[in-house]
Amino acid sequence: MRFPSHGYRWLNAKIRLDTGLILSDPYAHKCCKIAGIKSQAKHYRYRKPGEPFRVFPNLLSSEMVILGPMECIVSDMTAFRVHGIYYELTLYMDLWNNEIIAHALSARRGDRMTYISGLNDLIELKKGHPEYRMILHSDQGSVYASKAFNELLPMYHIDHSMSRAGTPTDNAAMEAINGWIKAELFMDFHVTGDKPVDQEIDEYIEFFNEQRPAYSLGYLTPKQYKDSFAPSVV
Repeated sequence: MRFPSHGYRWLNAKIRLDTGLILSDPYAHKCCKIAGIKSQAKHYRYRKPGEPFRVFPNLLSSEMVILGPMECIVSDMTAFRVHGIYYELTLYMDLWNNEIIAHALSARRGDRMTYISGLNDLIELKKGHPEYRMILHSDQGSVYASKAFNELLPMYHIDHSMSRAGTPTDNAAMEAINGWIKAELFMDFHVTGDKPVDQEIDEYIEFFNEQRPAYSLGYLTPKQYKDSFAPSVV
């Protein structure tokens, strides 16, 4: 092999350039696999210039006391299938009362816009309460770490906090809610896909916020808790 640092796509392009022979990448991959040709170089994930990925410190701690709404928002993505169709649901939850205050759904794997759409909804809520200094906590996923996600946060007095790498317990509340949601969607709420799935998710989120008692809230719903302790909060 004359170019051991390159893989099948580059080799295919080189053959096309040198000989004019046009092969599809899948066929080139198949030929290389049969011939035992494989790149011997280490591969590094390409990052688009001008969009640096950043890791932020973990601002949450066991000693942290949350005294009011929108002080700390946690976010994560959960995936599920309905009728064999893959969906990703991104959630933004207020740790003060476990209310899901923003969410976005996509049937595209790795759709960055579910995160951005949910963030935009969160920012719209935050605009109504400019007096709040908010912490937004997430994992170190590529979208959460991207420039596109983070460049808006300082404008609205939002501090980004991140879990340590490979430490889901740093976002334990959101991880637990993700587990409950997937169980309830199918076992209790009976999401079937007979209606548009986004409509079923919207109905479940309304149930979660307004009708689902939460143990951590003394078996109040998130809405009841908010109405009891902060009736002026919209």
